[in-house]
Amino acid sequence: MVQLTELVNFCEGLLDVEAFSDYAPNGLQVEGVAEVGKIVTGVTASQALIDAAIEAKADLLLVHHGFFWRGESPCITGIKRRRIGRLIENNLSLLAYHLPLDAHPDCGNNAQLAQRLGLQVEGRFGLHERDQIGMYGQLSRAMSAEELARHISQVLGRQVLHLAGDEVPITRVAWCTGAAQNYIESTPALNVQAFISGEVSEQTTHFVRESGIHYYAAGHHATERDGVNALGDLLVQKFGVVHEFIDVANPI
Repeated sequence: MVQLTELVNFCEGLLDVEAFSDYAPNGLQVEGVAEVGKIVTGVTASQALIDAAIEAKADLLLVHHGFFWRGESPCITGIKRRRIGRLIENNLSLLAYHLPLDAHPDCGNNAQLAQRLGLQVEGRFGLHERDQIGMYGQLSRAMSAEELARHISQVLGRQVLHLAGDEVPITRVAWCTGAAQNYIESTPALNVQAFISGEVSEQTTHFVRESGIHYYAAGHHATERDGVNALGDLLVQKFGVVHEFIDVANPI
């Protein structure tokens, strides 16, 4: 068992939460029991994941996508009321980290995606100076565009959407998990032949055609499963808690 406050303080320091201007609060969003013996991790604090964490007898639910997003209604009604009500009724804490978990160099979503795909990280990039959460680097070997699509699909267990660029061997790629499709706009300066993210927008197609850089939409959920799982495993090593990752399937 570990004190909830000790665990939260460790995560805050590890993920350097104060360095990020985010779309939602990072950290403890709903407070439950004071001591944590079991953690359930998952991508999004949906009703299905909350119910599964309760069934698994967790003390803490740790997610990438929590509550209270910028621009949404602050009223706790409807779906949000039911989700938060279940957490409070069962004394289950909710801990959420968004951009800090995307960016961490070891257990972050982008670092974990690099490990799974065999990408050698050379540096970071972003749309703004304080937004350097994307990564770029080299493939383990040169691949054709079709080979890379098959490789990503096999590793993530999901068929990727490939928007074809120039017909050249792919040796260098950039990537940023989740809904970071607009990060492709920063890739021409990185000397890469391809960009990997989760989702896709209408204008992405035109950018690919005009820049020649291949784009792979590998799924928002599929590209962001590994960071929170890795953080949960790290908490096991640090505090000796029990950790269970629960994957609530999402085709997006």
